[in-house]
Amino acid sequence: MSEPQRFVFPFGRAPERLDRYLAESLPEQTRAQLKRLIDEGRVLLDDSRVKAGCRLKGGEVVVVDIPDPTPMETGPENIPLDILFEDEHLVVIDKPAGMVVHPAPGHDSGTLVNALLHHCGDLAGIGGVLRPGIVHRLDKDTSGVMVATKNDAAHQAMAGQFKRHSIRRQYLALVHGLVEAETGTVDQPIGRHPVDRKKMSGRSRQGRRAVTRWKVLQRFDQDRLTWLRLTLETGRTHQIRVHFAEMNHPLVGDPVYGSSKKTGTIKDIELRKLVETLARQALHARLLGFEHPAKGEYLEFRSEPPEDLQRILSYLAEKYRV
Repeated sequence: MSEPQRFVFPFGRAPERLDRYLAESLPEQTRAQLKRLIDEGRVLLDDSRVKAGCRLKGGEVVVVDIPDPTPMETGPENIPLDILFEDEHLVVIDKPAGMVVHPAPGHDSGTLVNALLHHCGDLAGIGGVLRPGIVHRLDKDTSGVMVATKNDAAHQAMAGQFKRHSIRRQYLALVHGLVEAETGTVDQPIGRHPVDRKKMSGRSRQGRRAVTRWKVLQRFDQDRLTWLRLTLETGRTHQIRVHFAEMNHPLVGDPVYGSSKKTGTIKDIELRKLVETLARQALHARLLGFEHPAKGEYLEFRSEPPEDLQRILSYLAEKYRV
């Protein structure tokens, strides 16, 4: 049980709202969390409950009782993780394909959150709950680098970087068809599909701006496949998959956005078997770069495509003598 924290608002200081003073005094707490503590009566001003807008004038004693984080409903599971970096603020993971990031209906175990709850012995809690902070996600069947936070301050700082689009994110993808331009940009809003609510679409009436830049790394002319490096300026759900499917270049192996018919057109029988064995979209989060939420230094992490995708790339490299 943590001890209540005590502050004395100094004489001679300009009057200030209680919530602003607390935000300065407790920078690890978000404004929303401080307001919740005040509303719950966990903040006392001279031993009395008070409102967030109360003005401090000098000499007031403020006592803040911050409860210990409560456990998540989901529990820790001993699932192996490939940790690229870890300190008391965050953890960077090379996520395997097939792993769901966060528990959800139908996926209440075996997730990255379950694994992190077991792995991280120094979680300080996010929003009053003892859990890792998920500030971005990779689709279940997308592999590669992602970051999770261990405390509120790190969570807010990382969320701010994602909101400002200052995070550096690069992906690798194998798509059907020969992408003609060497480089290009897709600037097309994405929202919930107007008919199929399990899919996203550029035809949504409530789409949000989504920007994907690409560079062709290799064209495999005989098999009509293109290997791309992609840079995200935004991070909408299924962004890369939707953008390229709607350009008639669906990702190889994507079961949702129309590549199954394309797979059947691959004439090379061995290559077609490798694609069918992949059983997921050929998409890998290769690079993630950001400022450390506490220290401010720039960090960058890379991950090579995993074995299932490498088998296809190795076959193509041998065939085309890349």
